[in-house]
Amino acid sequence: MHSPPLPPTDPELLAQMLALQEASPQLIGVFDQHDVLRFANPAFREAFNLAPEAQPRWLDMMRANARAGRGSVVSAPPAELENWLAAVASRRGKQAFRAFEADLMDGRWIWMCETLLPNGWMFCCASDISSLKTDGRALRLQRDQALRAAQTDVLTGISNRAHVLQQLEQQLAGLHQPGRRLAVILLDLDRFKQINDGLGHEAGDRVLCDFARRLQRSTRRGDACGRMGGEEFLLLLADVEAEQARAIVERLLEQLRQSRPLAEQPLFRYTCSAGLAVARAGDSARSVCQRADVALYQAKAAGRDRCVLASD
Repeated sequence: MHSPPLPPTDPELLAQMLALQEASPQLIGVFDQHDVLRFANPAFREAFNLAPEAQPRWLDMMRANARAGRGSVVSAPPAELENWLAAVASRRGKQAFRAFEADLMDGRWIWMCETLLPNGWMFCCASDISSLKTDGRALRLQRDQALRAAQTDVLTGISNRAHVLQQLEQQLAGLHQPGRRLAVILLDLDRFKQINDGLGHEAGDRVLCDFARRLQRSTRRGDACGRMGGEEFLLLLADVEAEQARAIVERLLEQLRQSRPLAEQPLFRYTCSAGLAVARAGDSARSVCQRADVALYQAKAAGRDRCVLASD
């Protein structure tokens, strides 16, 4: 989808807007479609421990802040940082507008608003609301934590079945808009029962977590992924042609071939099979997933470790 045309520029207006943002005590940041920080005012950079010239990816910024004890409060122990980040990333950039409360490590309580353009650029603005009455805040935080838990796969930290299917329904509802496309990919780890039986369930869990991390890294902010159950996952790629989607999946499969997720088993490797279907206007979640499932079966039957595109 193309962005709306920009209004005629007024140099003085743009200069004053920039000066106001620089002077504002509000935390202001702008991220591009790749979730790279392209602008941040001094208040934002101070809160998130960023050098004046730094332009990190959002996920890298959050990871560095968590390890340095800066930025947002992480409601998880250090050993579970990656799962916490995966859960947060699975909800980021999925709505045109989102507002929520957050705690900073310096003790401040902020109200963060995120505005998303159709082209993927995001405007973030946070206000310090520490001085406001906190009546009911604990209850709201418990509600938000319960909602996150209801949307998150406990083991891997990415979206669970219900949440990723909800995102699939939302993506399908937008296909009537001109230029919108959606690729739906079902992925299944090959011979996973042999991994559990031969190496134990703890090793199998680490393989699932390794796969989930790599799967999530293959997505953009407007995409989605989740664990459907067991060793089966769902990947949603927005606004890509079939061959572009296949190329993304093929890169993921190649990364898996190179992965060695078990330090105590340096020769261990694993693979994955994928079935890819392109959603059509009028598709339901069930119909498009059925086509992807047939393609996944064909990938397994053809020898595994490959991606098969569903035939129309």
